[in-house]
Amino acid sequence: MNIIEQIYDNYSNKINFLERKVSIQNKKTIIKGPPKCGKTYLIYDYLSNFDKDKFLYIDFDDYRNNTEDIKNSLIDFIDEYNIEIVVFENFNFDMDIPDIENIVITTKKDIDLDEFETIYLTPLDFEEFLLFDTKHQNISNSFNSFLKFGNLPEIIDYSEYKKPKRNYEICQLYCEDKTELNILLLLIKSAGEKKSLLQLYNFMKKREKISKDKFYKVCKSYESNRIIYFCEKYNQPKAVKKIFIFNYALLDIISYNKNFNNLFKNMVYLELYNRANRDNIFYLDNIDFYISNKNMIILTIPFFNNLLVTTLSKKILVALEKVYIEKIIIITVSNESIFYIEDILVNVVKFYDWVLGDEDE
Repeated sequence: MNIIEQIYDNYSNKINFLERKVSIQNKKTIIKGPPKCGKTYLIYDYLSNFDKDKFLYIDFDDYRNNTEDIKNSLIDFIDEYNIEIVVFENFNFDMDIPDIENIVITTKKDIDLDEFETIYLTPLDFEEFLLFDTKHQNISNSFNSFLKFGNLPEIIDYSEYKKPKRNYEICQLYCEDKTELNILLLLIKSAGEKKSLLQLYNFMKKREKISKDKFYKVCKSYESNRIIYFCEKYNQPKAVKKIFIFNYALLDIISYNKNFNNLFKNMVYLELYNRANRDNIFYLDNIDFYISNKNMIILTIPFFNNLLVTTLSKKILVALEKVYIEKIIIITVSNESIFYIEDILVNVVKFYDWVLGDEDE
């Protein structure tokens, strides 16, 4: 029995799939995204549309699967068994892609292929999290768990005391060596802040030997796979960008000095990103987010109180001199209020009411 036959005979998929907002629609698809965000489950759901004997699933991170052996017998196996769909998980493109109508690939490589649709899967947004979270009986408890432990599907089922350690282990999964892990940890520490890659590189090279090319290459890979995000300043693409990460809960595992404001800001950014505003999210001076296609600004103030109104009004009035604003939202953990700046309504709203409400932002 050759390696392909062993892979074929050993495939097992015994999961209860929960629907995501993203699904595989194209017969030729590349899926990219952070570790443990649900790429494999998306594939399992897609494979459920095929007879089990008509697909071949190969995970190249499985130590039993030797690329050279697979390469030598793949085409013959596809022809002999009339395989309709091939899945390559964790593919490095170190062998030819078979000429078959249906093929799904997951990869860390920054690559685009003709005829292939690329899906960038992110971790759960809060609406999806509520579907996955069957432990908590009310939205407030679910929100507290989402806020504290993050947005990865698998983390929901871990015992609470194991969740922080698992989040750190997931960081390591995407790093090929200690240097890459240190780069990722440095980016995590910078989440929610305005820092250039040059600043971060200069900081890192004082602590370990690393070339500028290596540092930038790793950061580009993380950006390509939505491990990190860069938010531009509006109308100033060369200005220093704000950095955000795929799982805001990681901020709590890399330092005893917790920065809850940055964590909360990162959580809001990811929700905005998942609302198809990704090409319209910017920041302004003293303004967390400016949504250009909605003429809207969003401030993240976890623990808002009315004593802040005067200070906020001054900052927002400065922004109004630079951009046209129709709507202002302040997102909080638990506070609600409304007030006006000039003739613009400012809506102070709890995070989960904002996510689940009827607003079109």
